[in-house]
This record gives sequence, C-alpha cells and structure tokens, in this order.
Amino acid sequence: QVRLVESGGGMVQAGGSLRLSCEASGSHFRFDTMGWYRQAPGKQRELVADITTRGSTDYADSVKGRFTISRDSVENTVYLQMYKLRPEDTAVYYCNAKVFNRMTMTFIDYWGQGTQVTVSS
Repeated sequence: QVRLVESGGGMVQAGGSLRLSCEASGSHFRFDTMGWYRQAPGKQRELVADITTRGSTDYADSVKGRFTISRDSVENTVYLQMYKLRPEDTAVYYCNAKVFNRMTMTFIDYWGQGTQVTVSS
C-alpha cells in the first residue's frame, strides 16, 4: 500500500522559513514526478512545485525565487524549502507522488495527509 508521510509544517512569522519533507513508500512501481500542492480555506488545491525523476522542476509563479523543491530518489523523499514566507502562503500543504502503472498504462496520483503551514503577519 502506497503511503506518503509528510512532516515539517508549522507556524512562522512573515519572512521566516520552513522545510517540508515527504517520504513515499509501498509502491511496486517507481515513483515518477513528485511534488507539493496546497489548499487555502475556500480555495482550490493548487500546484506549488514538482520535480521529475530527472530533476526538472516546475514552480507556481507566486513561489518562484522563494521556494526550492528537491528529491532523494533513492529514499523516495521530496523536500520543499520555503524562504521569505508570506501570510498568503498559509495553507494545508499536500505531498503528491505519481506512479506509472505499466499494467494500465496510466499515471496514478497518491496524496499525503497534508501538513498545515501558517504564516503570521
């Protein structure tokens, strides 16, 4: 059974930093793209950043230059280093991992339970 376990959320003042971690396990197939999404109250879940197995990254415009995503493919762990946090970064952050199922030839999305990040002004 695939599990994504997140850690590192919390409360910080504006301008501060946090680092999120997510360890994935339990897949019979390789974890493909891994990333972080967030959902603020009353808003839709949105992509924050993701990273492929080759290290290619994609960031939301609102976090470019402030957040850095990285991964350890051996340990199936993805990190999100967040700098210069703003109140508008407040949200529940969800880890996502995509697995390519060779039986069905489709990608399957797996999600973590979410970790709260709160940035006070």
